[in-house]
Amino acid sequence: MGYGVLRVTGNKAEMMAMGVIDMRKDTDPYLRLGKIHTRVTEIIDQYLPDEMAIEAPFFGKNVQSMLKLGRSQGVAIAAAVGHSVPVHEYA
Repeated sequence: MGYGVLRVTGNKAEMMAMGVIDMRKDTDPYLRLGKIHTRVTEIIDQYLPDEMAIEAPFFGKNVQSMLKLGRSQGVAIAAAVGHSVPVHEYA
């Protein structure tokens, strides 16, 4: 799962941080969700964002993939909402 942290001043955007939450070594899907929540919380605590943007889910044919994506997004959204960070969804 990739992430980026931007600082926007006027119409100028500056990249503060970017990275990947790597879960390839974690086989338990619930531990993966916990790792997403923990890491998103750490990013929020470190950078104190004013808002969070998340990609709108696209519709695919694989129901299991869509379910996993939805759970992952939900955990990231819960981390933001738990820190009173507004969430906006973009295509």
